[in-house]
Amino acid sequence: MGVVDDLADALAKDAIEVANKIGNDDVIYETAKILSATSATMQEAYMTSIRVRLAERRARIFLAEQVQTVMPSSDTGGA
Repeated sequence: MGVVDDLADALAKDAIEVANKIGNDDVIYETAKILSATSATMQEAYMTSIRVRLAERRARIFLAEQVQTVMPSSDTGGA
């Protein structure tokens, strides 16, 4: 990745973390607005990272749910 992508991804990771902590996704989109006012390139890279990270999280949740439907006792750790 280039500098812009690296910075945007780090910012996206932080924004998602803050949104989760405060329970408000608006922080993600407000951050995007701030970026768009100063750098369209950074804003685009940031939103791409947001979409990718959120999609990956949803996919992992889906996979975990699929495992639970087949193996409901797998969360016991084998104990």
